[in-house]
Amino acid sequence: MTNYQNLLTRSRIVKSVRDFFHRNSYMEIESPIRLSCPALEDYIDAVPSGKTYGEKMFLRTSPELHLKRFLAESDGAVDKVFQIGSCFRLGEIGSQHQEEFTMLEWYRLNADYRDILIEMQEMVRCVVEGLKIDVTFRGEQIDIAGEWELLTVAKAFDKFADMSAEKAIEKDCFEEVLTEQVEPNLGKTRPTFLIDYPASMAALARLSETNPNVCERWELYIGGLELANCYSELTDAVEQRQRFEKTAELRKNDNREVYPIDEAFMKALPKLPDCGGVALGLDRLCMVLTNSETIEDVSFR
Repeated sequence: MTNYQNLLTRSRIVKSVRDFFHRNSYMEIESPIRLSCPALEDYIDAVPSGKTYGEKMFLRTSPELHLKRFLAESDGAVDKVFQIGSCFRLGEIGSQHQEEFTMLEWYRLNADYRDILIEMQEMVRCVVEGLKIDVTFRGEQIDIAGEWELLTVAKAFDKFADMSAEKAIEKDCFEEVLTEQVEPNLGKTRPTFLIDYPASMAALARLSETNPNVCERWELYIGGLELANCYSELTDAVEQRQRFEKTAELRKNDNREVYPIDEAFMKALPKLPDCGGVALGLDRLCMVLTNSETIEDVSFR
């Protein structure tokens, strides 16, 4: 049964989020939902969406490539963009996942993952203050107003897992150990930024200049639930192509569909200045702020 009180709260959350970005001089844009080139990622599969003029199309898994391309092609006319909209991922179904879900993404020039970290705190606090609620999630009072925890991946594995992050990567079980042993302990009474992922987990993030063994990436957790994924964005087109090609080879070896490289994005990438960006699952934020156990509790289907 639809929980209409949750949907009313969700509407207020979305309005507050949108107001925050407009007040902070972000431009809101809409990017295409149907794409011929969804982003090449190791373990995220796109939903097929027929053909256009004989070209196979997919529903977007994220607006990331279009938003960064927009900034690059604006030649400095726009330095901040955000989008709230539906995204789609094949086979992602469960209490915390739906094949169709709502993503909030924002990107900012001349910023890195530390700058976006500060902005994330400001945005969430602004929403919570506007709702005038004390946040309780999964039986714990969450301190949003106080200091948020900053925990490196290496320290989190040492503290909560039965092996180091390096050993988990070596044994090809990093994601399993992270999900089963580390994540349930994160953000239990205050939000936790899990920061500085191993370099092999960089995806579209740049490597740290001071420690090439890690990348400039964090994820946000509240009550053991992962809400957001942030990068200092990789702007080196040569390295980005190498990463896409490596992902294509992995997908091919796993007998999964290999998507074309988005050449329009690759052409624009060399013009992209330093940039920080983040993707936040808006449904999951609504789960936390309404103390809901499943994503269905805050969705209308």
